[in-house]
Amino acid sequence: MTEQFSFGGDIVWKPTLEYVEHANLTAFMRIHAIKDFSELMQKSTSNVAWFTDAVLKYLDIQFYEPYSKVIDLPKGIQFPQWCVDGKMNIVHNCVDKYQSSVISDHAKLSVVWEGEEGLKKSLTYKELYKEVNKTANGLRSLGLGKGDAIGLFMPMTPEIVIALLAIAKIGGIILPLFSGYGAGAIASRLADAGAKALFAADGAFRRGRSVEMKSIADEAAAQVSTLKHIIVLKRTGQDVYMTAGRDHWWADLIMPQPETASTEITSAEDPLMIIYTSGTTGKPKGAVHTHCGFPVKAAQDMAFGADVHTDDLIYWMTDMGWMMGPWQVFGSLLLGATMFLYDGAPDFPAPDRLWDLVEKHRINQLGVSPTLIRSLIPQGDEHFKEHDLSSLKCFASTGEPWNPGPWMWLFEKVGKRKLPIINYSGGTEISGGIVMGNPLLSLKPCAFSAACPGMDADVFDENGKSIRNAVGELVIKAPWIGMTRGFWQDKQRYLDTYWSRWENIWVHGDFAAIDNDGLWYILGRSDDTIKIAGKRLGPAEVESILVRHESIMEAAAIGVPHDVKGSELILFAVPRPGLSPTDALRQELNRMVIAEMGKALAPKAILFVSDLPKTRNAKVMRRVIRSAYLGLELGEISSLVNPQAVDEIRHAK
Repeated sequence: MTEQFSFGGDIVWKPTLEYVEHANLTAFMRIHAIKDFSELMQKSTSNVAWFTDAVLKYLDIQFYEPYSKVIDLPKGIQFPQWCVDGKMNIVHNCVDKYQSSVISDHAKLSVVWEGEEGLKKSLTYKELYKEVNKTANGLRSLGLGKGDAIGLFMPMTPEIVIALLAIAKIGGIILPLFSGYGAGAIASRLADAGAKALFAADGAFRRGRSVEMKSIADEAAAQVSTLKHIIVLKRTGQDVYMTAGRDHWWADLIMPQPETASTEITSAEDPLMIIYTSGTTGKPKGAVHTHCGFPVKAAQDMAFGADVHTDDLIYWMTDMGWMMGPWQVFGSLLLGATMFLYDGAPDFPAPDRLWDLVEKHRINQLGVSPTLIRSLIPQGDEHFKEHDLSSLKCFASTGEPWNPGPWMWLFEKVGKRKLPIINYSGGTEISGGIVMGNPLLSLKPCAFSAACPGMDADVFDENGKSIRNAVGELVIKAPWIGMTRGFWQDKQRYLDTYWSRWENIWVHGDFAAIDNDGLWYILGRSDDTIKIAGKRLGPAEVESILVRHESIMEAAAIGVPHDVKGSELILFAVPRPGLSPTDALRQELNRMVIAEMGKALAPKAILFVSDLPKTRNAKVMRRVIRSAYLGLELGEISSLVNPQAVDEIRHAK
C-alpha cells in the first residue's frame, strides 16, 4: 500500500532573489503596482473582472471585435458570460498573430518532438501556421465547419497538435480522446457529442513494438451514426483496413492543400472543446470549454505557476485525451514558447530515457506524475546521474496526490534541493489549477504554495465553514474565466455535481487542507471517483460494462492503494440468482472491461459476492466496500439495510 500522508511539515525550498526577479508573476504585479502575493490574491479574487481583463492584456489575447464587458452574471454564478460581445478565435492568438512578429521572423520553434524509435521532428511557428492551414483546408474540403465536433484519437506526434488547432481554426469543436481507450469508451464520447469526423492513426510505438489503433477507431465508428470521416495518420506503417469514402490518409487529404486559409471568426464564448471526464455516476461528463476560457486559464497558470517564458521548452508528460495535453498546446503557444512532445514509454529502452530527453533537448520545465516517479525510484539513481539536467528550471506535477518519499527523492536527489516541484491541482472542469506552486513562495514536501491567482478557493467543514489545519472539502467561491460552461447537453447534471451542496459554492470533490503557514494540500477524492496513474475513472462507467453481461445483476468498482499507480481497480460482481460464478466468467468480464476501457484501466481483480452494501434508498456504499476490502474501520454504517453484505466483501474471492 502507498505510504500514508498528513499535511504540514518544514519548508524545504525558498526562491532566490534572482528567481523572483525573473518571474512572470513579478512582472505582472509591477505592471499593476501590487506589492506582494497576498495583495495579488486579495485583489484578484475580490475583483474578478479587473483581474481577468489584466490577464487577457498580459497574454496579448487579441479580439476581432472587443468585448464590452469582462463578465456578466444574468444567469447566476453558475453560468457567467465572459468577454461579452467579443469576437475572437484562439488560433489567431496561438499561431496567426505571430506571422508578422519577431517569433516567426527568427524561425522560433513551436513544437519539438521525438518518437520512441528515435525519430525527431520540429516545427517553427511559421511551419506550424502552414500545416494548420493545410489541415483546415482539408477539413473544409470534407464539408466540415463551424460547430462540427471532431475527435482526436492519435499518439503524441506533431500532427495531433496540428489537427487540434485546425479544428479550432474552422470553428469546430475539439474532442480529445485518450490514445489508450478501447472502442466502447471512444464511441460513447463521439456519440454524445454527435461527432462528424475523427482524426486517428494506424498505430503507435510502445516498448519497441507497434500497437494497432485503427481497428479500435473502426469499431468505435461503427457505433456512431453521425461519424462520416476518419483521417488516418501513418505512424507505424502497419497494414490497416481503409473504408472507401469514409477513410482518408492524412498525406493524401492534407499534404496537397494550399498553405493559406481563413480563420473562422467566432464569438469568444463559442464552444472550442469538449473534454470528457469521469464522474461517480452515469456516463462520462462532457466539460464544455470556449475560445476565451480554457486556453486563457492554461496560459495564465503556465506563466504564473510554471513560469514559462518565450525562450523556454516545456514538456508535460501526458496524453492529448487528458486535460494537460490541450493545456500544454494552448499554454505554450499563447506564451510564444516551445512545447516538447514524446511518443513512447518514458523508461524504454532503458530507465534513463526521460533524463536523456531532458539532456538532449534542453528541456526547461518538466511535468511528471507521482506514478512515474514511484516507478523510476526502484531502477536506481545512476540513471539520472548519467545525464546533464542543468537546463531544468523546475519540476511540475499533477494528476494525483504525492507521498513524501517519492517527492523528496525527486527534490533532493534529482533536483539537488535547488529546483522547486510546482505541484498543480484542479481539473478538466477548471481548465487548469485551483492550487499551484509558484516562483514567489516557499515550498513544503507534497504541498501547494497557494491558490492560483484569481481562484477564490477555500476549505470548508461539513457545515460550510472555512477551516484551517483540518481536512475538509475543497471549494471555490467566485467564478473564473476557465470554468467549464457546463456539461454538454446536461445542464442539470452540472448543477448537481458542483453547485448542489452549498448555495453559490463550487464543491470540487477533493479533500484538502491549509496549514498554519498558508500552504495547501490535496488529500484525495471526497467522492467515489477512482484515479489510476492520474487517470480519472468513474465507477459507474466500468460497473455498467459488467452488468451488460447476462450473468451479472449488479456491480461495484472501487480504487485501492497501489505503490506505483496510486490506485488500482477492484470490481465486485453479483451474479444472477442460481448462477455459480466461474473463473471463465471472471476472465470474460475482464476481457469486456479491457475491450471497452483499454488496458491502462484494466482491473486488478474481479470478485464475486451475493450482495452489495446498500442504504435504504438502494445507494451502493462504495466507501464501505472499500473499507471492508482493505480491513479498515467502516465508519458510520447504520444506514445499511444489509450489513451482512460487509462480511462477504471481506472474504470475497
